[in-house]
Amino acid sequence: MAKIKLPKLLIAAVILYAVIESLYKFEMINGYILHIINQSLIYVILAVSLNLINGITGQFSLGHMAFAGVGAYASGTISTLIFKLNPSTPGGMGIFILAILIGGVAAAIVGFLIGFPSLRLKGDYLAIVTLGFGEIIRTIFNNIDYVGGPRGLLGIPKFSNFTVIFIATFLTIVVIRNLVESSHGRAMISIRENELAAELVGINTTKYKVLSFVIGAFFAGIAGGLFAHLLQMAHPTQFGFVKSVEVLIMIYVGGVGSITGSMIAAFALTFLSEGLRIGIRAIADATGLPIGGEWRMVVYSLLLIFIMLFRTEGIMGTKESRLLKLEEVD
Repeated sequence: MAKIKLPKLLIAAVILYAVIESLYKFEMINGYILHIINQSLIYVILAVSLNLINGITGQFSLGHMAFAGVGAYASGTISTLIFKLNPSTPGGMGIFILAILIGGVAAAIVGFLIGFPSLRLKGDYLAIVTLGFGEIIRTIFNNIDYVGGPRGLLGIPKFSNFTVIFIATFLTIVVIRNLVESSHGRAMISIRENELAAELVGINTTKYKVLSFVIGAFFAGIAGGLFAHLLQMAHPTQFGFVKSVEVLIMIYVGGVGSITGSMIAAFALTFLSEGLRIGIRAIADATGLPIGGEWRMVVYSLLLIFIMLFRTEGIMGTKESRLLKLEEVD
C-alpha cells in the first residue's frame, strides 16, 4: 500500500515550524509578517481542498469560498454566540477545536446537499451552478440578523494562532495526498482523464464526484473557521465570488493536480498581493500621485497573465515535491 513518507514530511514540517517560531520569538519577523504567514497557510488549505475537486477529479467549482463561509459562520456562532468564549475561558481551546470541526462538518453537509443533485452536470453547467450556490450562501448570511447580517459576525475570539493553523494545514495535506493515492483517489483521477471511460469500466462517477465535493467542502469549512478566529470576524463579502476566484487562480498558477503547486502558489500570491498593496501605497506617499489601492489588482492581474502565458501548466505542472512522493510499505 502506498503512503506518504510521513517521517520525512513530519521532520520537514517540524523544522519549518521551529524556524518560523524562532524568527518570531527573536523578533526577526514581526506580528504583521506572522499574520500574513497564517493567512497563507489557510489559503494552502483552501487551495489544496479545491484542487481535489478541480484538479484531481476534473470538475469546475466556482463557489469554494461559500463552503469556507459556512464553516466560518458555524464555528463563529458556536464560539461567540453560544459559548461566548474568550482566550482566557477554561477549556476554551477544546471548545474552539470542536467548533472548527463542526464548521467543517456543516460545510461538508452543505456540499453534499448541493453536490448530489448538481454534480450530475458537467463543465460549464456545473460551474454556473456552483457560482449561483456561492451567491445564495453569501446572500443568506447577509440577511440573518442573528449572525450580524450585513455587519457580519463580530467579536469572534482570536483562537487561531500559528501553531493551530500550521497543524491544520499539515493534516490537510497528508489526508488529501493519501486520499489521492488510494483506490478512491485513482477513481477520481480516472474521472478527470475520461469520465465516459470511467463509467464504462464500472466506476460510479457521480459517487466519486460527490465524495470529492464533500471532502473538499469539509476542509474549506475548516479553513473558514480558522479565518474567522484569526480575523475575529466573519463577513459575507469575505466569502463571495471574487474570493473563490482568488483560490481558483492559486491552483492554476501552482499547477492543476499538484498539491505542491497549490502550496507554493498560495504562499506566493498571498505575499505578492500584500507586497503590491504596501508598494503602491509607498509610491503614492513618496510621489504624491493619486494612486489608489485598486491599482494593486491591475499589477497583480498582469503578473498572473505573464505567468500563464509563459508557464501554461503552472509552476509545478503535475509534479510533486519529493516529500509528497509515495513509497510502498507493507
